[in-house]
Amino acid sequence: MDARLLLEYICGTDRNTLLVHGDREVSSQERQAYDRVIARRCQRVPLQQILGCQEFMGLEFAINEHVLVPRQDTEILVEEVLRELQDGMRILDLCTGSGCILISLLRYSNGCQGVGTDISPMALEVARENGEKILGSEGGYTFLESDLWGKVEGRFDVIVSNPPYIRRGEIDTLMPEVKDHEPRLALDGGEDGLDFYRRIAEESPAHLYGGGRLYLEIGCDQGDAVQELLLCRGFREVNVAQDYAGLDRVVYGSWPIL
Repeated sequence: MDARLLLEYICGTDRNTLLVHGDREVSSQERQAYDRVIARRCQRVPLQQILGCQEFMGLEFAINEHVLVPRQDTEILVEEVLRELQDGMRILDLCTGSGCILISLLRYSNGCQGVGTDISPMALEVARENGEKILGSEGGYTFLESDLWGKVEGRFDVIVSNPPYIRRGEIDTLMPEVKDHEPRLALDGGEDGLDFYRRIAEESPAHLYGGGRLYLEIGCDQGDAVQELLLCRGFREVNVAQDYAGLDRVVYGSWPIL
């Protein structure tokens, strides 16, 4: 599959053309370029980084080595937010990376405004590129270089995040495409994987309107722990949503109207 997709990428074609005109000879330049990308894939560079893009929520996002590859699991997070998102709401996306979460929410809603934060300036360059391509320059979004809340002003109806949540000691056990080629800054959730959840649970209420909602993507074994963090902080209606494999994937709750 990867070999075919890379061939289509180099030849600027698609699967149908490959099937119908499979006897077309590739040029020497195409062959050399194909050999180069195959060699990169053999080094376990992710296919999406070689292609420079990944589909997410039916949209095509630019990606590179400075951002996590958007994954289908994260679509569950977006879908859960969309269930309750109303026109004109303000959205804050923490650890935005490629911007795929915030941009998808704005693309599939009306009149919402969004802020995405990330500590990585290189990641924010990718997010801004995606915002311009998918939403345009007047798409109602702002991307800020910030360690979570540092430069965030005002309150929001929705806070959403797919933060780093891999236990530090487990990162080197991940597949090479992840541990060697995706940004460690976006993976490392501390010794127990919960560092960012603690910070977000503690500090989110200062940035939420009463009745506002917090949505967090989690690792499949972190549901109980993250639920407890939100409940102890005072969130209500705290629940866990499963992905299509039946594994815990999203924890969400609402901040009471005080």
